[in-house]
Amino acid sequence: MILKYTIWGVLILSSLMLVLIVFRSRGASRLAASLGLNVVVAAFLLYVLSLLSTYTHIDLPINTVTLGTATVLGVPGVLLLIGVKMMLL
Repeated sequence: MILKYTIWGVLILSSLMLVLIVFRSRGASRLAASLGLNVVVAAFLLYVLSLLSTYTHIDLPINTVTLGTATVLGVPGVLLLIGVKMMLL
């Protein structure tokens, strides 16, 4: 029981220290904002593709793998996911 609280305490403390370190430097906060924007744009692209799936017959699930690929690679990442989906099915 004590080990469980110790692990949670260490997790919370290390998370707070990480947030403090990241937001102290200007470059890191700019990087975090850019990454956040990329995640939002990627989720929006996947959502629009999901809405248009009745017309295009391309169903891509919105999960961590597809969102991560679309976040890192952008629109070419979404096209890559579509190509992989078409090749596998």
